[in-house]
Amino acid sequence: MNTDERYLHLLSTTYPTVADAAGEVINLEAILNLPKGTEHFLADLHGEHEAFIHILKNASGNIKRKVAEIFGTTIRESEKKELCTLIYYPEQKLELIKAQEEDIDDWYHITIHQLVRVCRDVSSKYTRSKVRKSLPPEFSYIIEELLHERSDDQDKAAYVAVIVDTIITTGRADDFIVAICNVIQRLAIDQLHILGDIYDRGPGAHIILDTLRQYHSWDIQWGNHDMLWMGAAAGNDACICNVLRLSLRYANLATLEEGYGINLVPLATFALETYADDPCEEFMPKLLRDDGRMDEKTMQLTAKMHKAITVMQLKAEAAIFHRRPEWGMEDRCLLEHIDFDRQVCNIGGKEYEMKSCRFPTISDSSLPSPHYSLTPEESALMKKLHHSFRVSEKLRKHISTILSHGCMYNICNQNLLFHASVPLNDDGTLKDVEIMGKKYQGRALMEYVGRLVRSAFQGDTPEDLKSYAKDYFLYLWCGKDSPLFDKSKMATFERYFLTDRETYHEEKGNYFRLRDSQEVCDHILDAFGVKGQTRHIINGHVPVHAGAGENPIKAGGRLMVIDGGFSEAYHKETGIAGYTLVYHSRGFQLVQHEPFTSTQDAILRGTDIKSTTQIVEMSTHRMLVADTDKGEELRRQIDELKDLLYAYRHGMIKEKRN
Repeated sequence: MNTDERYLHLLSTTYPTVADAAGEVINLEAILNLPKGTEHFLADLHGEHEAFIHILKNASGNIKRKVAEIFGTTIRESEKKELCTLIYYPEQKLELIKAQEEDIDDWYHITIHQLVRVCRDVSSKYTRSKVRKSLPPEFSYIIEELLHERSDDQDKAAYVAVIVDTIITTGRADDFIVAICNVIQRLAIDQLHILGDIYDRGPGAHIILDTLRQYHSWDIQWGNHDMLWMGAAAGNDACICNVLRLSLRYANLATLEEGYGINLVPLATFALETYADDPCEEFMPKLLRDDGRMDEKTMQLTAKMHKAITVMQLKAEAAIFHRRPEWGMEDRCLLEHIDFDRQVCNIGGKEYEMKSCRFPTISDSSLPSPHYSLTPEESALMKKLHHSFRVSEKLRKHISTILSHGCMYNICNQNLLFHASVPLNDDGTLKDVEIMGKKYQGRALMEYVGRLVRSAFQGDTPEDLKSYAKDYFLYLWCGKDSPLFDKSKMATFERYFLTDRETYHEEKGNYFRLRDSQEVCDHILDAFGVKGQTRHIINGHVPVHAGAGENPIKAGGRLMVIDGGFSEAYHKETGIAGYTLVYHSRGFQLVQHEPFTSTQDAILRGTDIKSTTQIVEMSTHRMLVADTDKGEELRRQIDELKDLLYAYRHGMIKEKRN
C-alpha cells in the first residue's frame, strides 16, 4: 500500500464502504476505455466574433462531417445543410422554417428524430453521467430516454413515438429542438484551446469573451494583444495608448465604446484642438469592411485622434524605457532624435527623411524632458483615459476571466501550447532572459512571466514589484526577448513617420528562423518535459501565407502553426481566413477556412464557412481516455481506491456503514 494513511482516511469519507470504493474503481476503469474527447484549437481571433462563434457552433466542420456520415445518401444534400444550420442557429432557423413550412408537425417529427440521431452520435464517447450533466434540466429526462432507446426496437417503438408526439402536442417542440441543438454543440467539442490574441483589429473581442465565459471547458495561452489589454486594465499608460492607437488604426471603436464604455470624447476634443490644421494623412484609418460606415468628416476626426494618441504612446513608452534601462530599449526613444529644422531623424548614426514634422506637443522647451514628457493638456487627457480603463467593470471581468483560464503556456495530451515563441540562441539552445536581475529560460521563463503578470493584479503585491510588473506589460508587447514578440524591434515610429521602407523591417527572433528544425523542436519539448512519440508544439502569432504555398506543418510534423489569418486585416496577405485544429480519437485534422460571410447569410441561405480538411496525423489505434492526461490522473485515482479497498479488507480502516 503506497497511499498516505491520512489521505486514505480522507478518501474514506467520500467512499465509506467497500462497495462504494469498488463501484468507483469499476466506473473509472470503464471510463479509461472510452474514446478520447475531441479537442479544438483556435488562435489569433482578433475580434472576429462572427467567424469565431460560427466555428464554435460548427466545431470546425465536425458537426457537418458527422451529419454526412450518419445520413449518407438517405437524405438530400440540401436537407443536410438545413439540418446543420438548424443545429448551429436553432432559434433563428426555427422562425424561418415555421414561416415557410406547410405541415409543421410532420417537420417536427422528422427533425426531432434526426437531431436525436446526431446527438446520440456525438454523445457516444462520453459516460452517461457526463452526458447527463450537459443536458438542460427541463429536458434532461426526455433527451436521456431518447438517446438510449431506439425507434427501430419494436418493443420500444411506441414508447419513443409517444415521447416525440407529446413534445409536439404540448407545444414544446421549439424549446426541445433548441435544447437538443445546444447539447449537440456542447458535446461535439470536449475541450477548447485558444492560443492567444482575442483582442484588436476586429470589432467583437468583448463578444468573444462574453461567449467564452459561458463555454463549458476552455483555456487560453496569452497572446501579445491580450497582454496589451491586460496591461491597459492594470493601469499601464503606454499600453492604454497602444490599445487606443490600434483601435483607431482599424476604425474599430465598438470594443472600446460599446464593449467597455471607454469615453473617447476627451481624446476627440484634444485631437481637434491640437491637430486642427494637420491633415494627418499617414494616420487615416484602415477600413477593413467596405460598408460605407465612415464619412469624410469622421475619417478626419479619427485620423487626428489616431495621431494624438500615437504621439502620447511614444512619449509614454520612452518614459518607461528610460526608467528601465536594463531592458536595452532606450534606442526606441526616437522622438528625441528628430531634427525639426531639417525634417530628418537620426537612427544609428544615419539620417532618414521624415514624412512630416508636425509635432506641436514636443516642441515645448519649458518641459523637463520635452521629447517624452506629456504636456499639461496631454497629462490631463491621460488621467481621464487611465480612469476610464480602470473603472470599466466589464473590462475588469474579462481580464479576470483571461487570468483565471490562462497562462503563458499549457501542456495537454503530449502537446505544448503557446502563442508565439520560446526565445532561443543562434544555435537553437534556450536563451537566458533577464528579469529583475535574474535569468530565466524556457519553461522557467514562461512560468515566471506568468507569475509576474498576475502580481500586477494582486492587492498584496509589494509596491516595487507591482510597479515593475505593470511596466513589464510593455516589454511583453514589444521587447526583443519577449516570448510574445521575439523580434528586433516594433517599428511603430518608422512606419508612421519615415519615408524609407527599409526601416520598417522587424527581424524575427531565432525561434522563427529555426522552428522548421525537428531537432530544435524536440529540444524545446524536452525542456518543457513533454514526453511521448506523438508530441507536438502548437502555436499561432505569425500568419501562415497559405496563398504563397507556406505549409503550416513544420519540423517534420513536430510543429503546427494555426494562425492563418482569422482577422480580415490578414486575408489578402494569407489568402485564407484562418486555420483551426481538431484533435479527436483518431488523430489530428487541420482545417483551413475561407472568409466567413455573415451570421445572417448562414441563417437565411445556409452558407457555412468553406473549409478544407487536411489529415495531419492519424493514430495507429483509436485513442482512448487511457492515452490522455486525464487517463493518467484516473489511473492514480484507481490506485488510491485500490489502496483504500486493501485498508478496508485488512481492518486498517473501518467501513462507515449507516
